[in-house]
Amino acid sequence: MPKLVYDFAEGGKDLNDLLGGKGANLAEMTGLGLPVPPGFTITTEACRAYLAARREPAGLQEAVSTRLAVLEGKAGRALGEPADPLLVSVRSGAKFSMPGMMDTVLNIGLNDVSLAGLAARTGEARFAWDSYRRLIQMFGKTVLGVAGERFEGALDKAKRHRGVAADTDLGVEELKVLVEEFKGIVLAQAGQPFPQDPRTQLDMAIRAVFDSWNGERARLYRRREQIPDGLGTAVNVMAMVFGNLGMDSGTGVAFTRDPGTGRAGVYGDYLRDAQGEDVVAGTRNTVPLQELERIDQRSYDHLLQIMRTLENHYRDLCDIEFTIERGKLWILQTRVGKRTAEAAFRIAVQLADEGLIGMAEAVGRVGGDQLGRLAFPRFEADPAARPITTGIAASPGAAVGRAVFDPRTAVERARGGERVVLVRRETNPDDLGGMIAAVGIVTSRGGKTSHAAVVARGMGTTCVCGAEELDVDTAGRRFTGPGGVVVAEGDVISVDGSSGAVYLGGLPVVPSPVARYFEGELDPRSPEAGELVAAVHRILSHADAVRRLEVRANADTPQDAARARRFGARGIGLCRTEHMFLGERRPHVERLVLADTDAEREAALEALLPLQRADFTAILAEMDGLPVTVRLLDPPLHEFLPDLTELSVRVALADARGEPVERDRRLLAAVRRLHEHNPMLGLRGVRLGLVIPGLFTMQVRALAEAAAQRARAGGDPRGQIMIPLVGAVRELEIVRADAERMLAEVAAETGVALDMPIGTMIELPRAALTAGRIARAAQFFSFGTNDLTQTTWGFSRDDVESAFFNVYLDKGVFGASPFETLDRDGVGRLIEMAAAEGRARRPDLELGVCGEHAGDPASVRYFHRVGLDYVSCSPFRVPIARLEAGRAAVQDTATLRMGDDTR
Repeated sequence: MPKLVYDFAEGGKDLNDLLGGKGANLAEMTGLGLPVPPGFTITTEACRAYLAARREPAGLQEAVSTRLAVLEGKAGRALGEPADPLLVSVRSGAKFSMPGMMDTVLNIGLNDVSLAGLAARTGEARFAWDSYRRLIQMFGKTVLGVAGERFEGALDKAKRHRGVAADTDLGVEELKVLVEEFKGIVLAQAGQPFPQDPRTQLDMAIRAVFDSWNGERARLYRRREQIPDGLGTAVNVMAMVFGNLGMDSGTGVAFTRDPGTGRAGVYGDYLRDAQGEDVVAGTRNTVPLQELERIDQRSYDHLLQIMRTLENHYRDLCDIEFTIERGKLWILQTRVGKRTAEAAFRIAVQLADEGLIGMAEAVGRVGGDQLGRLAFPRFEADPAARPITTGIAASPGAAVGRAVFDPRTAVERARGGERVVLVRRETNPDDLGGMIAAVGIVTSRGGKTSHAAVVARGMGTTCVCGAEELDVDTAGRRFTGPGGVVVAEGDVISVDGSSGAVYLGGLPVVPSPVARYFEGELDPRSPEAGELVAAVHRILSHADAVRRLEVRANADTPQDAARARRFGARGIGLCRTEHMFLGERRPHVERLVLADTDAEREAALEALLPLQRADFTAILAEMDGLPVTVRLLDPPLHEFLPDLTELSVRVALADARGEPVERDRRLLAAVRRLHEHNPMLGLRGVRLGLVIPGLFTMQVRALAEAAAQRARAGGDPRGQIMIPLVGAVRELEIVRADAERMLAEVAAETGVALDMPIGTMIELPRAALTAGRIARAAQFFSFGTNDLTQTTWGFSRDDVESAFFNVYLDKGVFGASPFETLDRDGVGRLIEMAAAEGRARRPDLELGVCGEHAGDPASVRYFHRVGLDYVSCSPFRVPIARLEAGRAAVQDTATLRMGDDTR
């Protein structure tokens, strides 16, 4: 039988899987000789067994009895004994801190008889009655499920009757009445009396804490923080110590450093004559922790000594809960404290400078998500600001601009120097120009992985999606919000992509110094940079020095390429050419589709060639000396053609008016011929190159001529050709042969030797399953994890998120959206298989990944583990990927050392 209960004198912080974070740290502090009240911990294993069987596991009752007897021996009192009762607290304690998400019960052991013994021992009748009142209230709410408002209403009524504002001003007689009233509430609402047997109280409280693991707020918190549902919580039973025994007692929370800024010092709150719940509830005003020095110098000095001990021992910011009982200090809990992103970076570097940790561990102490938050612009805090509505925070940042309702207007106004916010019901690829021109995007439909959200994040543009309360009237060029608020085109709105709020009017935006550092505007060594930017620079520099995984960027324009390089990208892993064919170039594509003869097709391709060559020349110049992987055209073909319905109406109306519409008629015939019910799985990628002769070879010629031009100018172009959506090696062989012929032709024409690797994007399950064969014809693989996720799961990202993703997340089918964090069990297995088989066939095969996952912290660490060579993400996520690649390398090293405590 497994050991289900541990005394605080057993175990330590290395047993947090079993004892939970709180129990492990209580054991650790007990071992350090700190003043921890005695107690014991019921393991997470016991919780999991209870939740699975809906009853206590065999042996738990006996184990609790054994440990309770030890506790009673240390305390010199028995639980609930009439003359001198031992009282205990029952608290949750999961492996990962979930503050306030699960349940606690204090003062277990009090009843109608032991109440008198507690009053006699302490000499405080009021304290005893108040403790009893607290127990019934907390037990009724937490264990018996009585609505807390019932007790709060009775308490408020008692205070009004006495004419006082605080609980502490109620006297013994009022508390006696209140206790009886609380008992009546329990009996009426729970259908049973408040239990008088102390052991029954204890057992019921333990079961309630187990049950609270699956409470609504705990499940919601775990989903948000991506904490596994199967961990369970430990339960900690501790002898009560009392901070509400008078003005020489109190309770508080101390931080060894400021969790908001990271500054060293004494931070925290203290409340005299109070229990811990009073501090948390905020029902009484605390005083700064420094005030304890004046109130109780001896306890203050002792607390500072313990704070130093714990910070040096844990080598990190510690969050400490303490109680002072009549001048004696007790430590009730410590944990590595939660902190803001700013504090995380500052503290990591401070601790490295103090010699408590090395720089490698400092890198492991911070995360990519925190770094991303530091780079977001933000609005100045304004309590008076009220949002029109709140949607899904899809892409962080703060944007202020004039509302516009179509992409063309967005481009025109932006060219005129205006800052605009594009407002749509939803976006599609045709909106790209307007999305690029806008400083912010708002949609009334879609979620965090909708088109608008994905593109906005890739561009670093502030975006709020799924603002369902907005009635967007694109024809009328306005939207209507709750309460009838109407925003017309040209009205100024503010968009907070970090909270999802949309405001009427302009709010002041505060620039991020970290973003200015990334852009090269702020020297990290200058006084202006400050401690935060200096800390970010040092950590990123160390991450770059130790990481194995290279970081490239997804960039389609010279501007994106330049930004990516400033942000630390070591090349372009994905240059998407489909974005180069929209807008003013779209008619050339229409001509290509409509071509009936080779001459018409050649004419269209000749018109596109110089435009494409200019694109590539500029991008190669910005990335001189670094690889630039150009993906040949890969959109569903319908994205280049007019909407079928709109075109049909246009032709019908023209026919009715007797107007000549020969070109539109031909275009309609082509659109009908190429119409697809599921364009994602239709004529795109390599299929497009095989169906439209000359399209891919035109692009290869453009890239080859651009490289030759750069080489003759003294540059060092390093182009790579990526063939998309390959499912069979024969597809790749045909296109590769044409590309190699074109490279040889341009080399002969220019006299410049062209060495351009040719590879493919692995984005179909069949490609992953036949990777060994495909590697015969590929010099590199780039895993397109966005489409690989869609084709593996069998759903379209844009169609399914609003349909069932929330239900799947709530029911635990997804721990996180598979479009945000890679699905390792399915998509990850395909990647590992393809990587292994590809390298078995071609040992020098270069392996990379591009898409949303390449900038996701957890996914980057996974790509490092499976041995990929690089990740390629949007320019704005390059620093995040650099940091996470360094963290992955640090964790590898720590694992090899077997004992380095990296987090």
